[in-house]
Amino acid sequence: QVQLVESGGGVVQAGESLRVSCSTSISISSVDVVGWYRQAPGAQRELIATIARGEETNYVPSMEGRFSVSKDDDKNTFTLQRIGLKPEDTAAYLCVVIIKGAYYWGRGIQVTVAT
Repeated sequence: QVQLVESGGGVVQAGESLRVSCSTSISISSVDVVGWYRQAPGAQRELIATIARGEETNYVPSMEGRFSVSKDDDKNTFTLQRIGLKPEDTAAYLCVVIIKGAYYWGRGIQVTVAT
């Protein structure tokens, strides 16, 4: 059974950094893609970035330069980082793995940027 758990959210001050991690119950070296989405209140879920099995990283153009993603196959975790948070970054951040076209989601973790 695929289980994903996000950690590292909470209330942070504008201008501070964000680091959110996703721990998985499976070997992520064997999955097709790992990735991060976010969903702000009243908004649609939006993709931030993905990392494919061959380490190819892709960012949504509007997110590139603002976020960075990485993964650790040995620890079966992957991470999202953002420097210089803004209030508009307030959202639930969700990790996802894709295995043969099937999406498996974490529950999401809330990040609230305070001014």
